[in-house]
Amino acid sequence: MQIGAMVKPAARTEAQDTQAEQGLRFAGASSDLVACIQDWLAHLQAERRLSKHTLEAYQRDLTQFLKFLAEETRKPVNVAAFLGVSSGLIRAFMAQRRLSGTESRSLLRSLAGIRSFVRHLERAGKGQASAFAAVKAPKIARTLPKPIKASAARDLSNAQTHAETDKEPWIAARDAAVLSLLYGAGLRISEATSIKRQDAPIDGQDMLNVLGKGQKTRRLPIIEPVRRVIESYIELCPYDLAPDGPLFVGAKGGPLSPRIIQLAMQRLRGALGLPSSATPHALRHSFATHLLGRGGDLRTIQELLGHASLSTTQLYTGVDSQRLMDAYASAHPRARTAPQKVAD
Repeated sequence: MQIGAMVKPAARTEAQDTQAEQGLRFAGASSDLVACIQDWLAHLQAERRLSKHTLEAYQRDLTQFLKFLAEETRKPVNVAAFLGVSSGLIRAFMAQRRLSGTESRSLLRSLAGIRSFVRHLERAGKGQASAFAAVKAPKIARTLPKPIKASAARDLSNAQTHAETDKEPWIAARDAAVLSLLYGAGLRISEATSIKRQDAPIDGQDMLNVLGKGQKTRRLPIIEPVRRVIESYIELCPYDLAPDGPLFVGAKGGPLSPRIIQLAMQRLRGALGLPSSATPHALRHSFATHLLGRGGDLRTIQELLGHASLSTTQLYTGVDSQRLMDAYASAHPRARTAPQKVAD
């Protein structure tokens, strides 16, 4: 199903509608439920501005749930039947997914998507469903980010490191520029590869507007070393970069795939003797951890990373616990060693 087409139903062809409906009927959904699902997905894209990948994941999770319900009840699932599902059936579905090897994070997303659809039905006046709220969400062990040492992070974002590989000079400069933005500005890899040429932070321009998750824009400072690496890439790039086209392009001139940067990082790991945890996203973790270690406050780091919740940013305090303990030891009166009495 083409998610983007659902925002404007009139633009869909009859064949597309039939194909979409058949896909959901395969999962055991009746026609009235299919219409509600299409409205829900269109709302998530147009109003909530969820990404294409999130929409596809939500639809996939809901389809799996509908198929499970149809198999259990042995009849198509309509709106009334969906809202009347018992908490026991929901738990049975989660248990089945767990037995099939689905991890807690995916189960949590699955339950969140189904609950989102339930809220959509309730807002539309289709009825009420309390069973979905009664099911406890699976617990997720929050693992600490694994940053890269500052020296290694600098090497990975250094153009000279990439120039020592067997890549073409302009490709080496491109890879260094992308990784420089990840470590020097805390960008996600998708954010870096989606920058347009006209927005490139060069020629003294020290700020960059980035479109992040949820289609939210944040404005980031770009330090001079990062600007220089980007300028070097643009100078060496053999393609004419259109102003409204991508800043970073692939070997054939098309938009650069994040996968190319992941593979480049994988090769550099071996050359620099870094662990498998040294990924492009780890450079973003390193950006936050190293800022915190140099005295950066959490609120500022939250804004730079584009985190919606401060609790997400607070994970970095666990990584930098030694700095916090040092601050405690030097500032808290009870932590200081009491002065010894001088003998009379």
